[in-house]
Amino acid sequence: MMELRQLEALVGIADNGTFSRAADALGTVQSNISHRVARLEADLGTALVERATGALTESGEVVVERARRILSEVRAIASDVSELNADVAGVVTLGMIGTAGRWVVPLLLESLRRRYAKIVLHISEGTNSALEPRLANGQLDLAVLAWPVQSAELTESDLFIEDLVVIAARDHALTREPLPLAWSTVAAHELLLPLGGTPIRREIDDATRAAGVTLSARVELDGLRTIASMTFDGHGPSILPATMLSPHLRANFVALPIANIAKRRVVLATRRYGFPSAPVRAIAALLHQVVETAESPPEGVYIRRAPLA
Repeated sequence: MMELRQLEALVGIADNGTFSRAADALGTVQSNISHRVARLEADLGTALVERATGALTESGEVVVERARRILSEVRAIASDVSELNADVAGVVTLGMIGTAGRWVVPLLLESLRRRYAKIVLHISEGTNSALEPRLANGQLDLAVLAWPVQSAELTESDLFIEDLVVIAARDHALTREPLPLAWSTVAAHELLLPLGGTPIRREIDDATRAAGVTLSARVELDGLRTIASMTFDGHGPSILPATMLSPHLRANFVALPIANIAKRRVVLATRRYGFPSAPVRAIAALLHQVVETAESPPEGVYIRRAPLA
């Protein structure tokens, strides 16, 4: 029968790239990692790691995907038992799209210090395309994502919605046009746009298709922070969530509303299967609470307030 230490060794190699780095991460020696993986390969009757490179075989990838879930459930057992006997404690890994992180993370950390001092929060910033697979395979416990979430293994609940706007320098020609901007007006200018296929780009494409126009892209990027940085460095206007325009930049840049475009939904995603640990459940509830009770959300953000008791 395979053992948890064997699964930990294989996941350690997947996460760290080599037997020696996996040993360091797990606080043991390389020979132990080699022995555990060899025993696991013998039990399963197949090679899991290419010894020359440290890369996983196709079978190894399959085993690692399930092993992450198994190890996550084992950690959850310990956390749930600790909840019965003491304060909620443990490590929670949270994925976060950058536009949400700018204002949600400070609220979350402040509340975390007061409510759950023994929970350690690890936050990874990224795009939907980077975070969804990590959440599905167990590398992340939760993720704040843009809707729609593509993976069938994930489920989500609404956090807030936000405006999609044109962000432009104050002296750009678009700032002299009537507001909200018509799509025909926007289409007359080259823009920095999100990459095709990303959630925000699908919202933009749905709106332009309905308006019968085609946008002219100077560049397309899967990274809203990079697009915003290029706009702020003078490379042209962009279509982005309103939260990308920080207050300290408003002296030189403006957010221009666009007619007939849906607002962007931001959701909290979790794995559809399995029961999350007590710390994960606590952070999920806390995220909803800090958003719903935020006194001053950023301009262009709209929150569905919970009804008063």
